[in-house]
This record gives sequence, C-alpha cells and structure tokens, in this order.
Amino acid sequence: MCGILAVLGCSDDSQAKRVRVLELSRRQLRHRGPDWSGIYQNGFNYLAHQRLAIIDPASGDQPLFNEDKSIVVTVNGEIYNHEELRKGLKNHKFHTGSDCDVIAHLYEEHGENFVDMLDGIFSFVLLDTRDNSFMVARDAVGVTSLYIGWGLDGSLWVSSEMKGLHEDCEHFEAFPPGHLYSSKSGRGFKQWYNPPWFNESVPSTPYEPLAIRSAFEDAVIKRLMTDVPFGVLLSGGLDSSLVASITARHLAGTKAAKRWGPQLHSFCVGLEGSPDLKAGKEVAEYLGTVHHEFHFTVQDGIDAIEDVIYHVETYDVTTIRASTPMFLMSRKIKSLGVKMVLSGEGSDEIFGGYLYFHKAPNKQEFHQETCRKIKALHKYDCLRANKATSAFGLEARVPFLDKEFINTAMSLDPESKMIKPEEGRIEKWVLRRAFDDEERPYLPKHILYRQKEQFSDGVGYSWIDGLKAHAAENVNDKMMSNAAFIFPHNTPLTKEAYYYRMIFERFFPQNSARLTVPGGATVACSTAKAVEWDASWSNNMDPSGRAAIGVHLSAYDGSKVALPLPPHKAIDDIPMMMGQEVVIQT
Repeated sequence: MCGILAVLGCSDDSQAKRVRVLELSRRQLRHRGPDWSGIYQNGFNYLAHQRLAIIDPASGDQPLFNEDKSIVVTVNGEIYNHEELRKGLKNHKFHTGSDCDVIAHLYEEHGENFVDMLDGIFSFVLLDTRDNSFMVARDAVGVTSLYIGWGLDGSLWVSSEMKGLHEDCEHFEAFPPGHLYSSKSGRGFKQWYNPPWFNESVPSTPYEPLAIRSAFEDAVIKRLMTDVPFGVLLSGGLDSSLVASITARHLAGTKAAKRWGPQLHSFCVGLEGSPDLKAGKEVAEYLGTVHHEFHFTVQDGIDAIEDVIYHVETYDVTTIRASTPMFLMSRKIKSLGVKMVLSGEGSDEIFGGYLYFHKAPNKQEFHQETCRKIKALHKYDCLRANKATSAFGLEARVPFLDKEFINTAMSLDPESKMIKPEEGRIEKWVLRRAFDDEERPYLPKHILYRQKEQFSDGVGYSWIDGLKAHAAENVNDKMMSNAAFIFPHNTPLTKEAYYYRMIFERFFPQNSARLTVPGGATVACSTAKAVEWDASWSNNMDPSGRAAIGVHLSAYDGSKVALPLPPHKAIDDIPMMMGQEVVIQT
C-alpha cells in the first residue's frame, strides 16, 4: 500500500508550504511507501505520494498524469482490470506500466462517472488543472484507508492515514467507502457504490455451490497480479486456507510464477503451541508451500501495543488485539523481501461466520447483520489488515472483498447461510460445501470444517488473557470510576479498553480523532443490534469469540460444544462430509 497526501485550495503557494507538505508526507506516511517520494504543486494545490512499488517498479512513480499533464493523480491501490481498461483507451498514450495509470485517462473520457469501472482497491485524489477542479474517491468497502479534513484557511486535506493531517486540520473524519468527493458538485460526498444488497432487503437467489466456488477462484486469481515477491497469510482457518489452496493451484501459469518461481510462500504467527500455528503448518504441508512460522510471546505483543495503536489509529479493543500479532508478523515478512500478501478478511462478514450468528433468530435478521458488518468493515478488519501491514511497507490483498464476489455471495437466499447444527450446518456452511471436492480436495476435511477462530484468539488464548492482566496492572479501580468523566465519548467499560484509550489520546488528542473510532455493545464481534439475539450476552460483553458461550468449543464459561455433521452424501455433485463429529484443531 502506498501513502497519499493532498492539500487542495489552501491560501499558501510558497516554497515553505511545499516543504511542509512534503515533510508531512515523508514523516507520517513513508512507512506505507518506502520505495519513492513524489510531490506535485499547481498553485495552491499539492499532491504528495509515498510509493510502495508492486506493479512496474521501474517507471510507475507518482503522481501520475495524462498525456499533456493537465490531469494529475495521486493514488494508493491496485486496479486489477487495468489491462482490459487500457484496451478501451486506444487513443491514449500511457507514460508508465502502472495499473493506476488508467485513472487520469478514464477521467478524460468519462468525467467523474468512471469510478465504478475500476475493479480493485483504491484511494485517490485527482486534480484537473484546466479548471482547478478535483475529485477524491475510495474503494467500495474501504479496503484502503483514507481520511479527509478541513483547514481554517479553507483548504481541504486528504491523507491515507489520520496522522498525515490531524495536526493541520480543524476537523477531520474517515472518508466513507464507496463514495467520491467532488469540487464540481458543491464539495459534497456522492455514493458511487450502491449494490442491490445495500438496502438490506432479503435476497432470494438459490444456493449454487459451484457458483460460489467459481466466483471466489476468480477473485483470488486476479489478485496474483504482481511484479514483486509475494505470499499468503495462512492461519490454518477456513478463509486463509482456501485463499492459499486456490493460489497454490493457479500460481503455476501466472507471470508472477515465471518471475519468482511456482512454489508459494505462506506465513503464520502465534504463541508457542497456538491453534493457528498447528493448523497452519498442517495446511502448508498439505499444499506444499514454503512455510514460515513466526512465534511471539505475550510480552513481545505488550511491548508493541503503543506502536500498534499509533499505526492502526484506533482504540477499539478487538482491532488492537488482532492487529498486534499481524503487526509483528508483517515486520518479519517484509524482512524476507516479500512486499505483498493475500489474506482472508471479509468472509465472516459475508457468510455470517462469527460464532454469534448461531443465535440469529431468522434469515432476515441474519442477512441484515451481514449487511451491517460489511458496511462497517472499514472501521475494523479492513483498517487492521491495511494499516498493520502497511506499517512496514507490506501490501495486503483480500479476495473475499472482491466486488463481484460480494455481489454473488450477498445475492443468496440467506436461509442457506443459516447455522443449523442439527442438520450439520456450522458457520460458513455454504462456503465449506462449495469447496468440499472429493476428487480434487482443496483442503483436509477437518480444516475445511474447523470451527471459526477469531485471529486474536487463534494466535493463542493466553494472548488476550495476558493483555487483560497487563491492563489491570496499569489501570486501577479509581481510574475506572472516573472513566465517564475523562472519556465521555465511547466511555471504556473495561480496564483493557481504558488502557488502549489512554495511549490513543496521547497520540491523537483531537476530538475529531476519537470520533473516527466506533463504539457500542458487542459480543464475539457482533454489532450492537445483534447483542439483542441472546439476553445472556449482556452479562458477558467481550469481542472475543470465546464470549459466544454455548457455541465456542473453548468458551469462557468452560462449556463444551460438539459439532455434529450429517451422513455422507453428494448434493449438486459437491460431496459433503458426514457421519462423524469434526475433530477441531486446538
């Protein structure tokens, strides 16, 4: 992921202002793009860029331009269909081989209505010097991070991270995913991404396993576009294992394989003896990947907490818990010369994979909760995956959040996604079934049917327990009694939350900053609305999957849950695993 910073319509066109913008870009965003720095100035407008070179490393430096350099673009992202788009721009001359080079030319042809033509992840600022107009856009669900702010001098600021603008803006906020902001339309937001599922009405498309399989394979394959070494994050859970399996199957025929070799590299992190390390190693051996295992201790994680909060820019408890091991792993991965990884974020939101979905009362509630979860991804898992990796100049790609795949999966009748243990349907059953192939297995059966582990749990249960103990040593009861007065917005309800909030406020003391972080009741990563599904949850409010008492195999109350599977049979030519209990990796 690159880092972008733009200052538009400010009242200062001096050399000192140019130096200030470039200094901010380098100091606050260079970790995102260590390969090159660029800046463009046109009067009172500045576009700066810190590049992480993934496609065309030799000539794709930014900002990017059209033929006569009247259109200027600074962009963070990957446009997977750029070769197809270039074919429709035959009268245009491209200066680089960068996938993002198409943006300026598409604007020339289509004006601001081209954004939905982009298949990829992106945040960009485009300046049209012919009339000094500009537009800003962010990808469909917010895989890339982006913030917008307003200065007292009338300037508009845009930055990949909050730290790039929080010192200079009177007010700032997260730029909404799936939107663009245009100076031509009264400087307001316009939603460009509005798929059928967005209105949360219940769809009715019948479940076809092969349609899900095909759509997801396409999503993975298109993300193998790279000119640099890459790998996959492999926790041994269903989602990352499927990403790794599909990548391993299709890597051989790609340009990346010709350049870097056909053997896939995989990466896993955890405490010694953790569930993820064990399962990840087994999947790696099954797929034949070159597997890299990284161990950390609870103290290693605690020592990194301040850096994690600074880079990820949140005080949300579950995000910090999960970001820390990912942050540590990303540094190790980058040290090996790898610059891009594929990851499994988004599946749980699309398919209702979190364990609290077991308690969904009906298919309408189930579907509406998945819609809410996808819409909020940019505040949680996308934010974590983007910033925890970008802290070390590593790019994470997430095929589950492919636009076409989301549309396919969210058009399903949600009855097929409902969790029904008595029928052998555990969480994400429709995804598991789609890849349950007896003739050419994608994964070992017990991995394909492994119970959901949230990343912060899977790296080792003692990780969260250790964080809570550390917070209790640093936050006393007297501090908690005053929490509502010290932090009236999103008041921390636990010592762990209070501890993270103190650190966050030290780095980002502005009110605008604290408003960018979500709040509200949650259990096992649910939204506040879903907490209503089970009255007992109100006594056990914790984002860990182990808070799903009566569902998780290692729930906080020590309850044990068996996952029955129905007898073996084949449906729609997709065999199902049956007739025994699944042996869960622990």
